[in-house]
Amino acid sequence: MTNDIKLNLINIISRFILAFVFLYHGIVPKILWLDSTEILLIELHNLSFKTEHVAMLGGAFEIVLAVLVIFYKKSLLPIYTTIILFIVLLIDVSIIQPNLLIKAFNPLTMNVMSISLGVIIILSDRNKEIL
Repeated sequence: MTNDIKLNLINIISRFILAFVFLYHGIVPKILWLDSTEILLIELHNLSFKTEHVAMLGGAFEIVLAVLVIFYKKSLLPIYTTIILFIVLLIDVSIIQPNLLIKAFNPLTMNVMSISLGVIIILSDRNKEIL
């Protein structure tokens, strides 16, 4: 197996895993079964919108991002977007609900893992010069 094939395989697998994270978190805890932690995080922002609507909108955005990560391979823009999003969300959780960072299956480990997948995708991409 050549290095190009290996890098391509690493890129594809990483894209599918990253897309799965967004797809799952967009559908399951936001759209199908609105999770109590999602409700808490949304409500702590004191938005003037219904919590359920914000969750559904966030879930829809995550689904779109998952699709872009898989199918928009000529650009790394969706990957950079995911990295920035995970960093911003991690900072947000650290400020508004820092106790979540010490729980099992916490945002810190998930976000760091997802950011790392994004970096792996960027490093393994053969079209690095294309944004």
